[in-house]
Amino acid sequence: MSIEKILSSAPVVPVVVIDNLEDAAPLARALYNGGLKALEITLRTPIAAEAVKLMKAEVPKAYVGTGTVVDKASFDASVAAGADFMVSPGVNDELLALAKGTDIPFLPGAATPSEVMKLASHGFKFLKFFPAEAAGGTAMLKSIGGPLPQVTFCPTGGISLATAPSYLALSNVICVGGTWMLDKQLIENKDWQAIEALARQASEVK
Repeated sequence: MSIEKILSSAPVVPVVVIDNLEDAAPLARALYNGGLKALEITLRTPIAAEAVKLMKAEVPKAYVGTGTVVDKASFDASVAAGADFMVSPGVNDELLALAKGTDIPFLPGAATPSEVMKLASHGFKFLKFFPAEAAGGTAMLKSIGGPLPQVTFCPTGGISLATAPSYLALSNVICVGGTWMLDKQLIENKDWQAIEALARQASEVK
């Protein structure tokens, strides 16, 4: 399985924070049924790794990965949870070494040409561009694409349903990451039908 295959499974990767374990399975089902095939579960809550296992069991055909992989502890937790892929907001030498020692697809983050060049020199052709809006948005990606056309991005951070199409229109963007389909109130109310409808809307973004 390649990171390219995972990222091209849908135009949007939902970036999910799980606060209640009981929400994991129904939320995964709603997002997947709505057409979002790759789910990034951030390791920002103590139950995140357990949630990954539950979501993988609920939707075995989905790609359930981990986000906020920032050190050996979060990397090891991702491996133990059976993550299909891992995403980091940035990069450091420790993560680069760990990524080389696993078959799990890894999407490291970059926000500057120097970071992009460093990761490209290590063989990474797909990167997370984070924080997308704060780091210059589509204008920055267009500028990076000039001298570094060999790298393709999944921009994440501050992207909305309204701005997603302008990112997806860029030749060096394969998909975007977003949270707008994960309305906190709807999740609290366990309105999975409404979440599925938002996911479907996101899956049809062009």
